[in-house]
Amino acid sequence: MTNTDAEAAGRAAADVRDGEPPRRGSAAAQGASAQRASGPLPTARSVRRYWTMIIVLALASAGIAGGILAWDNPMPINDPGFWLIAKLRLTNLVVIVMVALCQSFATVAFQTVTNNRIITPSIMGFESLYVAIQTSAMYFFGVTAIVELKGLVPFVVQLALMVGLSLALYGWLLSGRHSSVALMLLIGVVIGGGLGSVATFMQRTLTPSEFDILSARLFGSISNSDSSYLPVSIPLCVLACLGLYLSSSRLNVLALGRDMTSNLGLNFKGELLKVLFFVSILMAVSVSMIGPMVFLGFLVAMLAYQFADTYDHKRLFPMAALIGFVVLGGAYFVMKNIFYAEGVVSVIIEIVGGGAFLLVILRKGRL
Repeated sequence: MTNTDAEAAGRAAADVRDGEPPRRGSAAAQGASAQRASGPLPTARSVRRYWTMIIVLALASAGIAGGILAWDNPMPINDPGFWLIAKLRLTNLVVIVMVALCQSFATVAFQTVTNNRIITPSIMGFESLYVAIQTSAMYFFGVTAIVELKGLVPFVVQLALMVGLSLALYGWLLSGRHSSVALMLLIGVVIGGGLGSVATFMQRTLTPSEFDILSARLFGSISNSDSSYLPVSIPLCVLACLGLYLSSSRLNVLALGRDMTSNLGLNFKGELLKVLFFVSILMAVSVSMIGPMVFLGFLVAMLAYQFADTYDHKRLFPMAALIGFVVLGGAYFVMKNIFYAEGVVSVIIEIVGGGAFLLVILRKGRL
C-alpha cells in the first residue's frame, strides 16, 4: 500500500470514528455503496449460488430423464427396438414433467397470495373431491364403473368438477365487500373434511375386493395416468404455468399484502381471483392425472425458497419446477429400477414431505 492509499484509509477511518459521513471516493464510501446494492439477487455471491443451483438441478434432471428412458433397455441404442421402448416410457416421463410443473407453480403461487408458507392448495379440497368421485363410482355402480372411469371423457368431467367447485367457492367468498382469504381457506378445509368423511363412510360399506381395487386408484401413482389424457392436460398445464409466470411481477406485489397491493395501484381481488383460477387448473390436472400427493408441492416449494433465497417469482418458479422434477422423477427412477417398487413412490414422497412439514412447524417456519 502506498503512502497516499494509507492516508486516504486513515482519513476514512477517522471520519467514521468521528461520526461524519465518509468522503466521496473514499474506501469507506465505496464499501457503503456496495452494501447498498438491491434487487432480487443483490450480491454477486447470491447470483453465483442461484445459477449454480439451477445448473446442478438441470443436469440432474437431464440425467434422470435419460435414465427413465434408457435404463435397463435390452436393445442397443442403434437398434429401432431401443427407440420403440423409449417411446413407450416417454408417456411416464411427460406425466412426471407435468405433475412437477403443476405442483410447483400452484404451491408457490398459492402460498404467495395467502401469505402463508405452510399451507398448500390441497387445503381447498381437491384431493378430497377426487377421492369422493372415485369412491362414489365404486359405491353406486360397482367395480365395472371404476374400471371404466378411465378415458378422456371421465378425465374432462373430473377436471370440470374440480375447477368449477373451486371457482364457485372463490367467486362466492371473494366477491363481497368483506371478502377474506382466511375465511375462504377455512371453508375449503370444512368442505374437504366433509367430502373425506362421506368417502370414508362409503368405503366402509365396500367388500374387501372392491376396497382393494379402489385403494389402488386412491394412491398417487404415475401408473394411474393415461396417454389419452395428454391432449387435454398438456395445453391446460402450459397455459396456466405461462399465465402465472407472466404474472410474476404482480405476485411480487401481492406478497406484500392487501393494503400495500392496493396502495401500489393493483386490483387485489382481481389479481387474487386470477391467480387462484390458474392454481385450480393446475391442481385439477395434477390430481386427475396421477391421484393425490398432498406433501409434494409443500416439499418442492420449501426447498425452492431455501435454494433460490429470493422473493422474485421469475426466479422461484424455474427453481421450484426443477426441484419438483428431481424429487418426483428421482423417486420414480430409484423405486422402479432399483427397488422394483414403483407403486410406493407417492408413499416415500409423502413420508419425506410430511417430515419436512413437521420440521418447519417445530422450527417456526424455517428448515
